[in-house]
This record gives sequence, structure tokens and C-alpha cells, in this order.
Amino acid sequence: MKGLATFAASAGLLWACSEGLTLSRRTNASPKVVGFPVVRKSVPNPLKRDQLRRRSGTVKATLDNEETLYFANATLGTPAQTVRLHIDTGSSDLWVNTATSALCTAKGKVCTAAGTYSANDSSTYSYIASDFNITYVDGSGASGDYVTDNFTLGSTTLKTLQFGIGYTSSSPEGILGIGYQLNEVQVQRAGKSAYLNLPAQLVSDGLISSNAYSLWLNDLDASTGSILFGGVDTDQFQGTLATLPVQSESGGQYGEFLLTLTGLSFGDTVIAKDQAQAVLLDSGSSLTYLPDAMAEAIYDQVSAQYDSQEGAAYIPCSMASNSTTVGFTFSSPTIQVSMDELVIEISSSSGRPLTFSNGERACLFGIAPAGSSTPVLGDTFIRSAYLVYDLANNEISIAQTNFNATSNNVVEITTGTAAVPSATAVQNPVTATAGATNEAMAGTVTLGAGGTATATSKAKSGAMSTMPQMKLTALAVTLGMLYAAM
Repeated sequence: MKGLATFAASAGLLWACSEGLTLSRRTNASPKVVGFPVVRKSVPNPLKRDQLRRRSGTVKATLDNEETLYFANATLGTPAQTVRLHIDTGSSDLWVNTATSALCTAKGKVCTAAGTYSANDSSTYSYIASDFNITYVDGSGASGDYVTDNFTLGSTTLKTLQFGIGYTSSSPEGILGIGYQLNEVQVQRAGKSAYLNLPAQLVSDGLISSNAYSLWLNDLDASTGSILFGGVDTDQFQGTLATLPVQSESGGQYGEFLLTLTGLSFGDTVIAKDQAQAVLLDSGSSLTYLPDAMAEAIYDQVSAQYDSQEGAAYIPCSMASNSTTVGFTFSSPTIQVSMDELVIEISSSSGRPLTFSNGERACLFGIAPAGSSTPVLGDTFIRSAYLVYDLANNEISIAQTNFNATSNNVVEITTGTAAVPSATAVQNPVTATAGATNEAMAGTVTLGAGGTATATSKAKSGAMSTMPQMKLTALAVTLGMLYAAM
């Protein structure tokens, strides 16, 4: 996970929509939009953070932006208990730590900064069940109770919002999952019906008209960004929004924000074209994880050195000033990501900067190989895109972001089937045929009549670490090549 942005919460932009969505400005009333600032928080090792957070299987708020993680400040209970929550579009549950957990009582008091929740100290707490249990790829996660209590974000308060308490946890940060309800832990693990998570509850309470929200993380150097539930800020993006369908999963269900990546470029150099690669949009992931062949090709272009032990690449920090951009194409819209958004300063555990053996300062590169996992577009991509997540209609609208916007023009997303203002549906969007196994990476893709892509030649698959033919292995950065500068 990357940086945290701060989402400033303003009343009125959250609303529900069961059919389609229409964005319109109200003339006689404030728009039903809930917004809050998002704050960015620095993380010493964003790669390790991602490894801990990637799950197995699969109001205006200000977002704090601290290098690699995006957070919102909220309160739970009566009287209010303050918690800092990591904004995560890749999961769907809100959960927080309790102060009495082994993690939070251990030496170092690692939970102090993010805050904790005590059910016994809240007069409005209500117990539901002891089946909250979320697990990530490496076995880390949290488990405990599902409960309800009052939840306040910015100036908006929801009563009896359901969330999890981590009595056992391996992460000091609470998580605010705002994805599809189908992806909730009690649905996936306990086989129960979905509950109203934050976006759905905002709709149910009439605070927004549609289960939709927009995300603006701002650039890597900015301290804050914003999220708008039920609205769009047209001053925070350039040009027009392009609307793409979310790719459904087995049985035609929607559980994650999967788009189809059709092309990748570095400046005028085409890295991949005519692709049909499913990629997951995940604000909870600091880095972007691409199919191995794509990652290798990008590394060749930027002279990145891959460390197979870490599963990441390092790059001279001076590359941040390179004016060439990496282009991500989704059928027709292309989002350009500048190098200064992909070059991430890191340091050793002692706080000293890292250097290559020649003394040049080393930075983490914001693109890593996905291996056998589903490719992920994390914060190193999302910062350059303005995204509208329409859960009601299973669509994502996307545009090039407008960094450091100084004005606002908030428009409400209402119910209906009309297009989003300043948005156009992409014609004949490609449907993904390659997913976690990175199929069709080296193949030719033929577009069918409906825009469906089909691989017609050889595939290139497998994890980076099992591909000795790749040029990256010759560039592998051993631990001895990177060291803390004295």
C-alpha cells in the first residue's frame, strides 16, 4: 500500500441508485454527496505492506497521503473513539483493532498511532457474532467479532454500522473496505447474506442517492486527496470520463473491481497491445503488479534492477526526473503515469537511504511482477487516474487526474440510466480473457464482433522467479548491491 490521502467529509454527496446513474447539479439544494479528506501516511516498506495485505483468493473524506498508504480519520462508539482507517477498494469490511490484543499490547505500542476500539467503553455497541476472520496470502490477517456501533466520518454519522473487531491481528492499522458487498468476509467465509457496508449504508440512510463514489488520491508529493460518496468533482480530472464495464466473475457475479487492460506503453514504445488482461483496481495496494512479461519489458526500458528475493525492482532515484510516461490503455482511454509517481524513496530499517554498489541512490520502482496472482493496479497507478466506482451499475468511469486542483465543482450522482456528466461509455469494450495466470501475454489477440478478445497464439506465463530466460535475472539485485548509505 502506498500513500495516504486525506478525504474531507462534507454533507450531502452520498446517495443510492439501483438502475443506472446520472450526475446532475441541484439548483435549489445541496447535492446529496458525502465527502471527506484522505491523508497519506509514510510506510517504511510498501512492498512488505502489500504482501501483508493481499488477500488469499481473491461522504467527502480527506485522505492523508504519507508516501504509500491512504487513510481517513473516523470515530466509533459513544463516547467517540478515534481511529485511523486505511482506505481499501479491494476489500469490503471495516475492521479495527482492540487495545487488548496481543499485537497492541506488545512492546512498542504499534497500534497507538492508528487508534483502537473498546466495545465495553461504548454505550451504543451491539454484538452480532464471533465469525469475523479475514486472511491474507501470507497467513496474516485479523479475527474476532462482528458488531454494530455508531460510526462518524467527517460530519456524517451512521448508527448501527456493522464492522469487525480484531481481537487477534497482525496489522496495527484498521481497514475501511468500500468494495462490493459480495466480497465481505461473512459472505465469503461464513456463507451468510451480505450486510450493509459503508457505501450501502449511506444509500440506505438516504445520505446519497446511488451506491457510487469517486476517488482522487492526488500526486505522490501531496499530503491529501479526497473521496466523494455519491458525487464527482469535475475539477479534479482532465478531459472527459470514459465509462468501462467491471468484469464479472464466475456466475456473472461482481465481487471485485476488475477492468480489462488492453495495452501498455513507455513513451512511444509499445510494451503490449491487443491484450485482454483482467486487472484489479485496489487502493489498498501500494504498488502496481503487472503480468511478468509486461513488468520485464518495462524494467528493460527504465533500467530497473529486479530483486527476486524481494519480488520487486529498484531504480536510480534520478529517474524520477525522466519526462517519459507509462501509458495504461483500457480499450480506448489511456492513463499516463509519470516516472515521478513510480519512483518511491525508501530507506533501511535504520532510516538510512539505500544506494547501489556504485554509490547511486536507489529507489523502489512502483511496478512489480504479479507472478501467479491477479495483476493489480495499486496506488502508483491510481494517483494518476480519477476514478468513479459505480457499484450500482457495475461500471468504472476513468479520466486523467488533475493534480493539485485548486477549485471544486461537485456534481451529484443520482439514480437513472443517463450517462455521467462529462462521461462517455466506451464503445465495444474488450472483455478480459486472461486473469491471474497471465495467459495470452505473448500472444496475438483478435477482436471479435462484440469486442471480445481471444488469444490466438502462444502464451507466456509463470511467476518471475521461475522464468530464467528473462533478462531481468541478469539484472537481479542481490542484497549486497543495496546497502544503507553511511
